[in-house]
Amino acid sequence: MQNNEENPKKQIGTKKWFYYLSLGIILIIVYKFFDNFTGIGRWLSKLIGILAPFLVGIIITFVLYLPQQGVEKFLKEKCKMKKPRVLSITIVYIAVAIILFLLFRFLIPMLFESVNDLLSHLPDYYNSITNNQFEASWAPQIQEKVIKPIVEYLQGIDFQALFTSEKIQTYLQSVVGAAKGLASTFIAIVSSIYILARRESIIGFFDNFAKASLSEKAYYRFNRYFSNGADIFLKYISSQVLDGCVVAVIMSIALSIIKVKYAVLLGIVIGVFNLVPYFGAIIAVIAVALITILTGGWKQALITLVITVILQQIDANIINPKITSSRLATTPLLVVFSVTVGGAYFGVAGMLIAVPVAVLIKLMCTDYIETHNAGKEIDKETSYIETHNAGKK
Repeated sequence: MQNNEENPKKQIGTKKWFYYLSLGIILIIVYKFFDNFTGIGRWLSKLIGILAPFLVGIIITFVLYLPQQGVEKFLKEKCKMKKPRVLSITIVYIAVAIILFLLFRFLIPMLFESVNDLLSHLPDYYNSITNNQFEASWAPQIQEKVIKPIVEYLQGIDFQALFTSEKIQTYLQSVVGAAKGLASTFIAIVSSIYILARRESIIGFFDNFAKASLSEKAYYRFNRYFSNGADIFLKYISSQVLDGCVVAVIMSIALSIIKVKYAVLLGIVIGVFNLVPYFGAIIAVIAVALITILTGGWKQALITLVITVILQQIDANIINPKITSSRLATTPLLVVFSVTVGGAYFGVAGMLIAVPVAVLIKLMCTDYIETHNAGKEIDKETSYIETHNAGKK
């Protein structure tokens, strides 16, 4: 009995010791940070550079987790395999390798050719529009305030200077320098494979560590926010990437049908911008409309605009919810606010992860409100009677 009674006390003492040790380390780090801001900044920058391959591996894991899980489930249920994880990971990575090969072999050269052709013919497109398209009385304002400034800015760029022999040599040197990052790429891929293969044991380690280090209440909150946060980020990021690919394919096909020039390029532009909620779709529509005006005239631009808006509405209301499988519990106002703040402070990356971060913060705030308002509920009927009687007096 005595030993059983001492064990909880030892556990409590261990938790307190760990708590005070952690607090002391945090205070020292904060003090040294403000005492030597530049040195700490360099140290953090170096640390992030060292950990970059592992961080990239975690990102790859987030993107590939849902496809790998789907293949694993199929092999387990349909093919009756007992341990299909290794095979499912192999299938997913082979599929990714094939997709990347096709991109670099066919799609990317075609995109570069389209961009180069568009830039080289911009003056001709502009002259054609100014001579033929702006004769109507309603068009001069659009010509002067929208099209002309954009084209003049593009005409001011010396595109030929970007492709001189010296520049090309510099680009090749950059490619050679980038090849030195193959080791980091290899580490990132190996890390992602390991995380996918051993995710239960990795999560179990952190869960047991948190259980041993935190109080019961703190552990519950940690487990709740960690699980929900991982689920939110996983579903959102993976689904947005997949949805962007689907939108790019659909838009490329639709624009090719109506014979829009640079249809594949514009479809991919729409798919990429579609990753950013709300703002991305607006920017993509404007960009596609302007390029179509230059290359195909007003009629084709209007048709393209209508088709783009219709397909984006189909994506927002049908395709995206199906891919995500469940909507994030948020509102349009919170999405716009979070994307604006994320973009202002962290650029494009901030805009991409702003929504899941905002949803997680909202979950924490909701838990805080419900916890602190528990027991503070006022009987509405009693409150109304007391207020009504006080008014009579």
